[in-house]
Amino acid sequence: MLAAAGARAEAPATLDCRDVWKAFGGIQALRGASLSVARGEIVALVGPNGSGKTTLINVISGHHAADRGRVELGGATLTGRPAHEIAGLGVSRTYQIPRPFAHFSALDNVALAATFGSARCAAAEARAEARAWLEFTGLGRRAAALPHQLNLHERKFLELARALAGRPRVILLDEVLSGLNPGEIASAVHLIRQIRERGVAILFVEHLMRAVLELSDRVVVLNEGEVIAAGGPREAMRAARVIEVYLGKAHVA
Repeated sequence: MLAAAGARAEAPATLDCRDVWKAFGGIQALRGASLSVARGEIVALVGPNGSGKTTLINVISGHHAADRGRVELGGATLTGRPAHEIAGLGVSRTYQIPRPFAHFSALDNVALAATFGSARCAAAEARAEARAWLEFTGLGRRAAALPHQLNLHERKFLELARALAGRPRVILLDEVLSGLNPGEIASAVHLIRQIRERGVAILFVEHLMRAVLELSDRVVVLNEGEVIAAGGPREAMRAARVIEVYLGKAHVA
């Protein structure tokens, strides 16, 4: 299993994005976006709809190629690599809408993920690894269930188990709390903290401001593809430009 986090303040940057640009036709989705996430650190990526958050996640994970800029993981260049190579170097992700293999059980979905990523388990080891991650995410009793037999909360946690099965150094969470009720959100927040304590660097996209303030060590705010604020959660969310373009003072009172 993954090692404990250690001292986050002294940890070197695990993930480093510098001056990342991305356009789709005439739409400039990212405009020189930069951020870093250290080992065992939680960084929230927030901003209005269409601000470029998911695009940046897609560039980091290799699902989109950056037009300019660089992405590095522990000094190794990720820019220009395909998604499967980036996964093999230790970057895992979830999706806002869970994407399990519909005809595979929860166990088999996670076992398949364990054969990729930085661990690259053999088949027998992958199933044992999968059971461990299902237990970790509270899905141990649902190992035989097919995805359509799981509720949204369980499917979201299955996404997390699949991402963790690759033994990531960095995990990218795209609105993992979306659609959950308050009790499920509390459970997810607890789980994310446990992941952090294992030393994983976490970059998460989220609209739920209470969770952002509660969970994150730092916040990066995007607007129209540009970083407009970065820093401690309350400091970043109270920046004048953030309030102007995104929040409104009531959210940070």
